Amino acid sequence: MTRPAVLSTESVSPMQVFYAAQQALHAPDHIVVRGRVTPNLETPARAASLRDTVVALGHACAAPRDHGVGILQEVHDPDYLDFLASAAERWQRLPNAGPLVHAHAFPHPLHRRRPASIQGQVGYYLSGGSCPLSAGTWEAARWAANCALEAAEAALAGARETYALCRPPGHHAYADFAGGFCYLNNVAIAAQRMAKALGRVAILDIDVHHGNGTQGIFYERDDVHFVSVHGDPDHFFPFYAGYADETGVGRGAGYNRNFPLAARTGDREWLAAIAAGLSDIESSRPAALLVSLGFDAFAGDPSSDLAVGTEGFRAAGRLIGASRRPVVLVQEGGYVVEHLSTNLTAFLEGFFAARPESAPLAT
Repeated sequence: MTRPAVLSTESVSPMQVFYAAQQALHAPDHIVVRGRVTPNLETPARAASLRDTVVALGHACAAPRDHGVGILQEVHDPDYLDFLASAAERWQRLPNAGPLVHAHAFPHPLHRRRPASIQGQVGYYLSGGSCPLSAGTWEAARWAANCALEAAEAALAGARETYALCRPPGHHAYADFAGGFCYLNNVAIAAQRMAKALGRVAILDIDVHHGNGTQGIFYERDDVHFVSVHGDPDHFFPFYAGYADETGVGRGAGYNRNFPLAARTGDREWLAAIAAGLSDIESSRPAALLVSLGFDAFAGDPSSDLAVGTEGFRAAGRLIGASRRPVVLVQEGGYVVEHLSTNLTAFLEGFFAARPESAPLAT
């Protein structure tokens, strides 16, 4: 792991960080991309590197409590949760079943009917080759959600900034659909908890991929203002959502904003989009800001369509840190393990350098 060398541990007050060892239970060794079996980029080493970084920087890293499934059911369909909890065991009853649960048949939108069989349900609930299930997936995803909930609870108790070190990530998970390494939508679960307590909150997603699951969950709601800055989905995952004309419907009209960016976009344009997104968020006066924090916009990331540098993450930290609202950071992507420490350190340096004297809950 690259040692953090930028942020002094004396320059900031310790931030509450939540990490669960159970998250390492999810460790599928491969995914399917462009018709090829390829090593899985979403590994336990990612979260371990980020955890080691924040500890080295002097922040307090604690295990979350088990918040149960009740709050998960406020965001996710109960049948979907039952599927996640049971799929690996049911899959192994099939003759000639492989060690990982992979879908091979998918429903057409006109015939999206939930079958009883595990083979049918796998295609019904899993969106593609980048979200395999293993025996440890449900526990890992559940504890990632617990990290996000613990960070939300700490913010509600008065913490100015908290960090949920979630893994597997969550922003591609819909209420009843997994995708892109994501099974439970961690940031949506945290936002649901905070919106119930505070009224309107906001989510800023700076992962290189559009937060399509988060958008889907809140698209018809006005109590969670969602903004995403990401690679253009016309040519880039998740392909089917994240376009600029998607602005919410019904009560949610005007509370969804997307900033798709051209391939190889660098720091300047990326930061301008983040600034515009934060301005859009401020217009709705949310009580708190949640951030889907991805480091996969990095120019060296194998999943990246953009070309953001380490200094770009430092500047993004300054933009986000300048918010006078409490901030809950929720980890999403970032797949070059040897650069995660450097990029997180730079982001936190910028973030804490910009934090105002106080960030009270805005009610």
